[in-house]
Amino acid sequence: MAGKFLKFFSPFVRAMPEIKNPQREVSFKEKFIWTGVVLIVYLIMSNIPLYGIDIAESTDYFYWLRVILASQRGTLTELGIGPIVTSGLIMQLLLGSRIINVDMADPYDRALFSGSQKVLAMFLTAFNSIAYLFGGAFGNLSNIGIQKGLFIFVQLLFSGVIIILLDEVLQKGWGLGSGVSLFIAAGVSGQIFWNMFSFIEGPDGIPRGIIIAFFSVLFDGNPNTDIGDIALRQQLPSLLGIVTTVMILFIVIWFESTRVEIPLTYRGYRGYKGKYPMKLLYVSNIPVILVNALYANILFFGQLIAGPGSGLRGGDFDFWINLIGVFENPEVGGGMGTQLIPKSGIIYLLTPPLGLDQLIADPFRAVIYLFIFIGLCIMLGKVWVEVSGLAPRDIAGQIIDSQMQVPGFRSSEKVLEKILKRYIPTLVIINGILIAVLSFFADSLGALTSGTGLLISIGIIHQYGETLAKEMAASQYPGLRGMLGMD
Repeated sequence: MAGKFLKFFSPFVRAMPEIKNPQREVSFKEKFIWTGVVLIVYLIMSNIPLYGIDIAESTDYFYWLRVILASQRGTLTELGIGPIVTSGLIMQLLLGSRIINVDMADPYDRALFSGSQKVLAMFLTAFNSIAYLFGGAFGNLSNIGIQKGLFIFVQLLFSGVIIILLDEVLQKGWGLGSGVSLFIAAGVSGQIFWNMFSFIEGPDGIPRGIIIAFFSVLFDGNPNTDIGDIALRQQLPSLLGIVTTVMILFIVIWFESTRVEIPLTYRGYRGYKGKYPMKLLYVSNIPVILVNALYANILFFGQLIAGPGSGLRGGDFDFWINLIGVFENPEVGGGMGTQLIPKSGIIYLLTPPLGLDQLIADPFRAVIYLFIFIGLCIMLGKVWVEVSGLAPRDIAGQIIDSQMQVPGFRSSEKVLEKILKRYIPTLVIINGILIAVLSFFADSLGALTSGTGLLISIGIIHQYGETLAKEMAASQYPGLRGMLGMD
């Protein structure tokens, strides 16, 4: 039975709009169409500006995490998928730590758990919207006015509901994958495309897009510019950045396809053998997503508390506030608002060096950031394994239930769990180290998008490739659905 925590959400769950599960088998063509519709709706929302705000007079608290949160500054997708990811993280941690009691085998408990997660995402949307308004993210609230501030809040709340429902459309089986993954991959791909093919001139007088810049420098005949000018560009796409992006793409794909295989035999039929494959990146990009959901909230509230415009500054607490973070005074530019640049404090240590110039300027900060990032990836990777059914005891139970066993060992769940414990904890640690190091070097070497965003998008696109292959095979040969784990 569900505990008091979930029962508290029960009235809100009944009031929330819901996407019904399909009562029939949804064809691959329909799933593909629904996935496209969801993406188009999200992209349209990403280009509809919020009414009543002046971006040029505002502060972008999520500047560093826009791509990862699939959000667009000053639009209906201002908050992006942040509330969804954060609510999922909170609920999974509560479940994994046994703070809340949920019987996932019980359809009622399972439905109440997923509904509570959706309601919590809605609460977080409302909370973040209020924090945005009072924190001055859209300008001084006294200048905006109560009426206009309320209208901005309604816009953010309504768009939050739409984003949650768009994600639910895919999660319930009407489309492919999940909305969170789809929106992140689309945002990262869009930024990479922009950084490759943008014709807009950068501060150095060369087009921002590195491909356009390369041909511009190669054929314009200007003696003042050469290839060396675009090999390393500070805070702009460079040749080193595009090489880094391609290298990390192939490295991650290779890691994703590398597996540790445990031999198995079938107890029912002699001579029938199989293997249980475990990827080297055992939990894939999940730790990176969880770490950045945590970072997003720390950075957001850290900037509200310790930013230059914080009401807490100028008193007796400045020393402690400075420990949280000290920021450079923002300067308005480009009509797109400003971002707070950390220069010391905890917030400074939680932001990666962006480019070789920052890495060389402060290598101590880079090392501290890398160790913190690795530690969090490993820790949250272990938590995810425990709460998502990937722990040794869960895998052992699945193998025993499928009438398989490891040859030479007794067919016992305890024995099999002991064997799996030799591999899974090590794979989780390797997973955390690899993705943290790859993300760090992608940021430090100026990849065409953030290192974390690049890793997440590669993993998502790889998973979508596998999903598409399974769906196409199942549509042609329906008998394979059971073997592919789709029933």
